[in-house]
Amino acid sequence: MHPIKRWLFRRADNYQQNLKLLISGFGLFALGAILIATSEFLLRSSLLQESLALLGLVIAGTGIILAAFGYICLSVLRLFRILSTQQTDD
Repeated sequence: MHPIKRWLFRRADNYQQNLKLLISGFGLFALGAILIATSEFLLRSSLLQESLALLGLVIAGTGIILAAFGYICLSVLRLFRILSTQQTDD
């Protein structure tokens, strides 16, 4: 079996870690959104406001990427695993 395919199968079978990725990605996104909202509504126009908004944007972007990776591993890779084993059983 190809090493990439083997890695995808192992990743698809690891439900708990994939769910942790999804939840932590959502948490990071929420933290980033809170930082952006805080900088927009609670701070005056300044370098601090822009820096806090940039930090929130980076954190939110990282959260989106983690959540998307966790979701893909939970759903798409699981379907890939099921379809691949059905093809090899025939």
